[in-house]
Amino acid sequence: SEHLADIIFCVLNGVGLLVCLAAAILVVALRLHRKIVYRLFLYQVLAGIAFATVQTLQIVFPNYDDKSSPVYARLCIAIGFLVLYTQWIKVFFATCATFHLFCFAVLYKNLKKLEALYVVTSLLVPALFAIVPLITHSYHYAPPGCFINKDNNTETQIAEIERLALWNVPAMVILLMSSIAMVVMVTKLTFRVCLRLKREPINDGDQFLEALKQLLPLAAFPILFFIFVIPELIYG
Repeated sequence: SEHLADIIFCVLNGVGLLVCLAAAILVVALRLHRKIVYRLFLYQVLAGIAFATVQTLQIVFPNYDDKSSPVYARLCIAIGFLVLYTQWIKVFFATCATFHLFCFAVLYKNLKKLEALYVVTSLLVPALFAIVPLITHSYHYAPPGCFINKDNNTETQIAEIERLALWNVPAMVILLMSSIAMVVMVTKLTFRVCLRLKREPINDGDQFLEALKQLLPLAAFPILFFIFVIPELIYG
């Protein structure tokens, strides 16, 4: 069953990697990256590509011969850090895109000048999450690879608390809030477009119709999130 789980783990991460690659190519090919929302989405899928690659490489750890070697310990720490870091980068870029569109669609504010802040925040804040387990020495082998986990030589529960506090709980809260925001935005924009249609024909440049179109990339966020989280649930 463990071998089957390893196969499922690789397949799901492979699917996620292919989806991210296809999305990135599509955004660039159609020149959608000229708009800030699609650029934020592109940043997110690039982070998804990095994350899926790191996750797929983790499959070497269950078959590593000498798990007590210093080389293995250093590799495990590095991989654990990269997994948590790229996970959070992906989530933060998706959250920034959701926030940007919510302000535009619901609060009538265009915050396109904040793109640099979105990028800096999405790259730096995740590092703060990923550094904590480095300080507490909580990156250990956690089948099928390396993540926040307790040391086999101790009975401490700190690692389990860290996993909940630094990833599971906040990530699920953000996913829930982003999903609610998406529902609110789609409902409000659809209502506005319908009202406009009753009054006069809508052209392709209508701001509400344009905003509704820009919401489409965000629909991929929950899908990609669950594709990447399912392997963790299998091993959790």
